[in-house]
Amino acid sequence: MTAGGDGHGGARDPAILEADWPAPPGVHAFTTLRHGAGGSAAPFASFDLGARNGDDPAVVAANRAELRRRRGLPSAPHWLRQVHGTAVLRFDRPLQAPLPTEAEPEADAATTAVPGVVLAVLTADCLPVGVVLVDMGADGSEVAVFVQGAIWLAAGVLEVTVAAMHAAPGRLLAWLGPAAGPQAYEIGAEVFDAFVGADPQAAEAFVPARPGHWKVDLYALARRRLGAAGLAPGAIHGGGLCTISDPERFYSHRREQRTGRMATLAYIAPR
Repeated sequence: MTAGGDGHGGARDPAILEADWPAPPGVHAFTTLRHGAGGSAAPFASFDLGARNGDDPAVVAANRAELRRRRGLPSAPHWLRQVHGTAVLRFDRPLQAPLPTEAEPEADAATTAVPGVVLAVLTADCLPVGVVLVDMGADGSEVAVFVQGAIWLAAGVLEVTVAAMHAAPGRLLAWLGPAAGPQAYEIGAEVFDAFVGADPQAAEAFVPARPGHWKVDLYALARRRLGAAGLAPGAIHGGGLCTISDPERFYSHRREQRTGRMATLAYIAPR
């Protein structure tokens, strides 16, 4: 599956960024883009999928329904109430209809081995490694998605998600979706200390910007943590995009404060 197609053998969808990784047949992963679909008005224009960032709830619901239709999703996505934590939920049953927003479960990661179950996380600068993990074993695939900003990553959501997979880490692939890039993402001493205090070599992912502040390479930190969790370097794909620097394609909370949310989705097609 590459970023140039729609994952179904058709023309490129202007509202979708395909995961560019050697996933097994039948495994789909992608991130939505801010334009090319949807009906949200500024400052959320136009394909806002976030239910808790100030957009009109009816418009967001319509955008989510449009996503399911235009993508031909096998079931309604399992949307999460994301809380900057490390909880991982396992879903074993497809949703036939979306849950009410207030009923969405609280977590920042999800996994499934059941074909037809659609997982989703929302981002607007944080890294969706939006992650997608895939078991390449002959016994079938397992997918997971999780979201990680600097705080999530330091808290260990990556390691917790990998541990929650049924597959051994050495049999997993990862795709790093669009996130705040290393030339634009600035953090303070609290985040720097959280990483470097636990792993001095993580300092290589930080560049001093001004007193008490650093530019941080989330992609480098994610690759480092995924490798430490047992994934081979050649199994980690994606990275290199910057949500802050690309307002035409991506929402960015750092750039705009009041803005929409993109979604990273993953699922195994029903057999």
